[in-house]
Amino acid sequence: MHRHSWRVWSGILAVIGLCGTAFAQTGGSPLTWEQVKARFVAANPELKAGQLNIQESKAQEITAYLRPNPDVTLTMDQIDFFSGNPYRPFQYALPLISFSYLHERQHKRELRLESAQNNTAISAAQQQDLERTLLFSLRSAFVQALQAKALLENAKENLDYFQKQLAINQDRYKAGDIARVDLDRVVLQRVQYESDFQTAQVNLRTAKIMLLMLLNDRTPVDRFDISGRFDFTGDLPPLEQFHTDALAARPDLKAAILAVQKAQTDHKLAVANGSTDPTFGADFGRNPPIPVYMGVSVNIPLRIFDRNQGEKARTEIDIVHAERQKDAAEAQVFSDVDSAYFTVVSALNQLRSYKGSDGYLETATRIREIISFSFQHGQAALVDYLDAQRDFRATQVAYVNLVGSYLTAAGQLNLAVGREVIP
Repeated sequence: MHRHSWRVWSGILAVIGLCGTAFAQTGGSPLTWEQVKARFVAANPELKAGQLNIQESKAQEITAYLRPNPDVTLTMDQIDFFSGNPYRPFQYALPLISFSYLHERQHKRELRLESAQNNTAISAAQQQDLERTLLFSLRSAFVQALQAKALLENAKENLDYFQKQLAINQDRYKAGDIARVDLDRVVLQRVQYESDFQTAQVNLRTAKIMLLMLLNDRTPVDRFDISGRFDFTGDLPPLEQFHTDALAARPDLKAAILAVQKAQTDHKLAVANGSTDPTFGADFGRNPPIPVYMGVSVNIPLRIFDRNQGEKARTEIDIVHAERQKDAAEAQVFSDVDSAYFTVVSALNQLRSYKGSDGYLETATRIREIISFSFQHGQAALVDYLDAQRDFRATQVAYVNLVGSYLTAAGQLNLAVGREVIP
């Protein structure tokens, strides 16, 4: 009785354990591209560090717009400790308090603020450019995971199909319809399908591990999954539209344009710094028999030798340098868009050959079914049967890999344009 109860409880615990394992392996719902991208933007340490750079630039704007601090001077003159009445050293003391303030001319504060604001805008554009490049790496990893899932599904379908074919041929062998050597050759063909299935499993886990690393996520691989459209679209806008979109959206080009504006502002500031800034002062004191007196002063530096000539020349050269960099960035934009665009076009031209009633996929399927039917009825040779199976498998794998290449090229085009133009 006790032994029977122990067996019942052991069975219950085993079922619970299997359910728990299945639940752990299932995990949550698969993540879409938008969800993966949102997690990446929220958790990536490089993007967080870039945000701190923008905050530092904003803090520098406060410093740039500060006014000069006024000066206060307290003076006590003619304190007598050595002559006269030693008990009254302050009898003839002359107290004095003076105030002075540097007045900045030629809008120096405003130009400093404008230069700091341009620097903040450049930092923001550079942050967008960093996000653009990192998202391309994430998108490539996401596409690789989708491609690995598609290859695994294809390998499983091929293995299941071949298992059915093998069962049919085993029945034919038992019935004496085919020779043992023919059955053995069919059995040996199963090794390739099993190898494809195991390789696809490993590749999928590797792709998920890479994606988890980019997300800075510690979720177990068996509980992590993604979902997305693994297909291609035949419609592609003209190249000129991508050129226009890239010129408006590329953050590195924006940063280059802002660098020109900052260089121009810095040159204006250098010219302004060459001007004279007077210092106005006022003082109040006591000089017996005058109880209280007031005086004013103006200190005007004579800019005879130093008129900030070096900074004026340097900032003027910086303007030309920034303009040349902007031209180079614009040329790079056109080069990136053209290269990525024609890569996508090439992938599309190859993919179109696989679709349709006369496409490679339909042709390979039709040949496999016809040759399989003929072989089962003794109308086709074993070599033709095995070749048809291999051709179908190779065509399917080539199509999946080509779709992956297209999606990677589409991600490259999104990177070149600066925003997502091909979802």
